[in-house]
Amino acid sequence: MLETRQLAEHQPKLGEFGYAGDDHVVPFEVGPLDVRGRTVQLGPMLDAILSRHDYPEPVARLLAEACVLTVLLGTSLKFEGKFILQTRTDGPVDMLVADFSTPHALRAYARYDADRLEALTSAGETSQRTLLGSGVLALTIDQGAHTQRYQGIVQLDGETLEEAARTYFRQSEQIPTDLRLSVAKLLTPGIGGAREQWRAGGILAQFLPQSPERMRVPDLPGGDGDPREEIHDPADNSWQELLALLGTIEPTELIDPTIGAERLLYRLFHEHGVRVFGGVPVADQCSCSREKIRGILEGFSADEIRDSTEDGGIHVACEFCSKQYDFDPAEFAAAQ
Repeated sequence: MLETRQLAEHQPKLGEFGYAGDDHVVPFEVGPLDVRGRTVQLGPMLDAILSRHDYPEPVARLLAEACVLTVLLGTSLKFEGKFILQTRTDGPVDMLVADFSTPHALRAYARYDADRLEALTSAGETSQRTLLGSGVLALTIDQGAHTQRYQGIVQLDGETLEEAARTYFRQSEQIPTDLRLSVAKLLTPGIGGAREQWRAGGILAQFLPQSPERMRVPDLPGGDGDPREEIHDPADNSWQELLALLGTIEPTELIDPTIGAERLLYRLFHEHGVRVFGGVPVADQCSCSREKIRGILEGFSADEIRDSTEDGGIHVACEFCSKQYDFDPAEFAAAQ
């Protein structure tokens, strides 16, 4: 059995029910296994982000995975705010940043050493572990002004992003969690012939029992344990079954537009029954603006304004969307 909320009429159909399509995160629930999760296929949005920067392919693949992981986690936020994924490492790709602002805006960029990357590419050593090296993966939740940020940090010592994310959930969230990520460059037909287009996909599932018999209360001294507190046993048979099912996913299934999120979920969980909810759209949308940058420049000293001036103007390019903003230094003279 596959249940779904009614989707908009303009969306394409998959059998007798609507489906979300590209650039929509699809939440799901498998009641008999006490599993909840989200899955996504990123298409035009991801291709726009990566094509804008024209990164070398190994860098683009890394950033694509970071984008998938970020939208899977960011769309779970129930409040207005941001979810930020960032790596800082000693590898040739020393920084990845993916920034998700609720309810749907994603932006991302990567920083890399071109010479080191070229040397590794020539040697055929472009695994994630080699490109990232050692460092940290930070996952930050920011609810805005007057609130305290929450940040979880895990080590990146020869781990992939997928492996590091599992470590984060095991250490920080303590909720049995598994995920799969996939990235590819596909040839797609179009006016003037076929063109290469980036696609990526992912699925994240968590074991969240609701039934009392599948929860256990910690035996705390003094008998003061909160009966509402849950500790989920990762050895539970249902969780083990979920891991086995996720292990059957082929990387191509996560990115193939002819399969889609809903069909993949049906393939995985049709024996148990999976409830699929309406897709949550995500968009390539940067939060930079001329007004924001002007506000920053207005806080500069006269010396900083002078040092920032080149060829008679101040030129600021956004690292995320590559948009350039030009200012006349005289605009800030009155504020000094």
